[in-house]
Amino acid sequence: MVVMNPMGDVALQQRNLVIFATALMLLIVIPVIALVGIFAWRYRASNTAARYEPDWDHSTQLELVIWAAPLLIVICLGAVTWTGTHLLDPYRPIERLAKGRPMPPGTRPLEVQVVALDWKWLFIYPEYGVATVNELAAPVDRPINFRLTSSSVMNAFYVPTLAGMIYAMPSMETRLHAVINTPGNYAGFSSNYSGAGFSGMRFRFHGMDNAAFAAWIARNRAAPTTLSHTAYLALEKPTENAPVIRFASIAPGLFDAVVSQCIAPGTTCPSPKMRKDTGVVTGMKHLPSVPTPKIARPALTGGDAGEAPPKSPRDVQQRSNASPSNPTTL
Repeated sequence: MVVMNPMGDVALQQRNLVIFATALMLLIVIPVIALVGIFAWRYRASNTAARYEPDWDHSTQLELVIWAAPLLIVICLGAVTWTGTHLLDPYRPIERLAKGRPMPPGTRPLEVQVVALDWKWLFIYPEYGVATVNELAAPVDRPINFRLTSSSVMNAFYVPTLAGMIYAMPSMETRLHAVINTPGNYAGFSSNYSGAGFSGMRFRFHGMDNAAFAAWIARNRAAPTTLSHTAYLALEKPTENAPVIRFASIAPGLFDAVVSQCIAPGTTCPSPKMRKDTGVVTGMKHLPSVPTPKIARPALTGGDAGEAPPKSPRDVQQRSNASPSNPTTL
């Protein structure tokens, strides 16, 4: 039922699209089902009062109704779906807080980096330098920019009251933009099966006012643990029904390293490697120029190219005359 009564504007627009599309299709479904019952009852074998016209086979008016009504509904449904698909694209930043409430100028979205682990969720707040496991929070009426990835297998991030489902995949980054409009404690979970601990891969999403969110951030900063690369490697090991864990600080660039799969010791992240390669190429420009060595070529014999033609064809030596004692004919 939360899908039909969401508290976020993006999810609300998705709900309205579902209701509109369902109602539009019911304009055809309900009359057809009703007419099936009416025809079955009216033209039953025992009803001798019904008109019997065995030679009837066509009605232009009926054909127009049968084809025109569904065609108009398909056109309308296609237009609404096409518009909604672009307006509700998860990669598209939201342009309003709610209906009739445009985005205030200069509003800075809250960035949340999401990592799907086996079998728990890691949420990183780079703006505040904290991270949590299986607990997500955001201020009311502040746009949220989710950046999502996975540590091992494909998963799906879903908070029904906030926005639609979005996949999280290893070595890739996906995006989701949303906003929560009403304070509350809401459910979030994985909607894509990912192994034995999938059923316990759930978390709570808290919509808070600014004061409550600031207190929540302060609570995380008071945690005794730090999310370093070593701590992350321990955290990503599979566990089931993991409790809420808080981290007071995070290693710089941790999320990008997770996306690039270069957390483990001895691995090289692509971006530093490319910078190193670029530096090698750039350094080559400053090397002293070395002249190209000249390769000694043997002199051509037996009629070099460019010589004057012989006065008589008889003077031209043929290959058949070649012999070790007469190498000039080769």
